[in-house]
Formats: sequence, C-alpha cells, structure tokens
Amino acid sequence: MQDARHRITPLCPPSPRGELKGGRESCTKGFVLLELIVVLFLISLIVGMAAVFFANTLPSHKFNSTVRNISTAIRQARALAGIHNETQTVTIDLDSNTYTLEGHASKEIPRGISVKVIDPMEGEIYRGKYNFVLYPAGNVEGGTIVLWTSTRSATIQMDPVVGTVVIK
Repeated sequence: MQDARHRITPLCPPSPRGELKGGRESCTKGFVLLELIVVLFLISLIVGMAAVFFANTLPSHKFNSTVRNISTAIRQARALAGIHNETQTVTIDLDSNTYTLEGHASKEIPRGISVKVIDPMEGEIYRGKYNFVLYPAGNVEGGTIVLWTSTRSATIQMDPVVGTVVIK
C-alpha cells in the first residue's frame, strides 16, 4: 500500500469504469482561448480607465502643490525673519511666473497657472515684480496672492499684523 504523500494523481479523472482517459479523449480542464481573450480585454479596459483618471488629476495636483509651495515660502520667510532678527523678502515676478525667497533660488510657477496680486493700496497687479516684506516681529507688508487655472482658483491671504498665511 502506498503512502498518501507519494500517491500520484492523474491529470484526467478516471472514467466510470476506472480507466484513465487518454488519446483523443482529453480532459477539459484549463482555460478556453475565448476566456483568456475576455480576461485580457477586461484588464486592458481597467488599465485604460486608470490612465485617463490619473491624466485628469495631474493638473489639479500641480495647482495644489504650487499654491502650497508659495505659501510655504512665505511662512519660511516669516520664520527666518524671526530667527535672524532681520526682514525677509519674498518676490513674485508676475512677468516670468516665478517667485523667490530672498537668498534662495527662484522657483517657477507652472504653465497654465495665472497669478495676480491684490495690493491694499494699488489694487490688482498683473505685471512686474511684487515684494512681500516680512518683519522680525511677525507682521507682513504686502497683499493677497490669487492663483487660478481654467477650472480652479485659490487665494493666499496674509494677516498684516500677525503674519499668518491662509490658503482659501
């Protein structure tokens, strides 16, 4: 008698008479070509829909990260002003779509994102360079930054007395 561990299981089940099928009578186990084609079609459909979804969300992520990066640069300038006890300047160049924290490399605002500054004294500014001055006491001299695309908009507001930066 053979041990159950060493028993060989046939690929095809035995016929009712106990004989193994073979030759032209083959087992029907496995996948049919049509089933494989349907599965490959469904996988390609899901991958295609995922690619469209991610392609549509990419501009939204660029916009959100740009807004966060600009507000972070202003917050960093406020912190540096307090640490070093000297004024810091964040410059937004509206003509070349860049922004710079004084003493650091300028960063580019991606294409498709428009920028304007609303100054309390001068109104809306679309051209030129605009400076936000951050003082060691925490207060800020400057206006509100407005960024927008064809589908979204955001404002970066600074409290002139306390110096807090709020994204709306």
